[in-house]
Amino acid sequence: MSENLTSFSCSNNQNNFKEAVCIDAYRIYDSCADKDCLEDLRVYFTEAGQHVIDQACNVRVRDVNVIDVCIDLEAVPFQKGFYSVNMTFFFEVCLDVFMAPAAMPVTVNGLSIFSKKVILYGSEGSVSIYSSENCRNEATNVNLPASNLPRATVQVADPIALSAKLCECRGCCCELKCNIPDCICTRYGGEFIVQNAAKTVSVSIGLFTIVQIERNVPMMIPTYDFCIPDKECVSSSDNPCELFSRIEFPTDEFFPPRTSEAADGEHGCGCGRRIEYNESCGCQD
Repeated sequence: MSENLTSFSCSNNQNNFKEAVCIDAYRIYDSCADKDCLEDLRVYFTEAGQHVIDQACNVRVRDVNVIDVCIDLEAVPFQKGFYSVNMTFFFEVCLDVFMAPAAMPVTVNGLSIFSKKVILYGSEGSVSIYSSENCRNEATNVNLPASNLPRATVQVADPIALSAKLCECRGCCCELKCNIPDCICTRYGGEFIVQNAAKTVSVSIGLFTIVQIERNVPMMIPTYDFCIPDKECVSSSDNPCELFSRIEFPTDEFFPPRTSEAADGEHGCGCGRRIEYNESCGCQD
């Protein structure tokens, strides 16, 4: 134990840790970041929404949001410690639907689905984990073990709606490659129309994701002190004017910075070049 204590070097000598403690936490074994441009994803609608789309002459995408991400983890054969992370993204697509040229649009929400797979390293484990937090089988009153598979997590930034187009549905339309969860169908108030649609809508979406594989392991870490809050809790007031008075005036909203002012420590002087900031900024030869 003394070797562990003396081998740790803290970057700040004034904050030397007090002791080394053992904790049980999730350690990230592998991760990857992706930037995907999802082109021509079909948008599925309920019966009421599809009826509007069938009469449309043009569409425009207004917004895209992630409703849910279904994650499935499988061990990769013949590659010990590697796992396949299968992800299915469900997007809510908000469209402006034009029934006639120069007419006011009608807002219609639909569903788009995208699936992808990545392979990451998650180490191995062959033990069964029993805990007081695990559920007991009511029939046998036996404490059921938890799976020792690693945990996969997906972080998704707000997707970017790139474009949408209206298409004539010629012949047989493709079937869904996955089942839509009942909770999503309930959200839209009915089943989605897959076949027998006169027109379809395709959207393009920009997606940023980070996928991680984590495993619960005991780790030795240094401790410094208790985390004591250093600020007071500000009680909320029922007076809206008092709450409004605490908000700073949004100067940047009225005077947006120019491109030349975005550089660190540099400001524009209106003479086509950038100079270091000083109190009297002027164009000099």
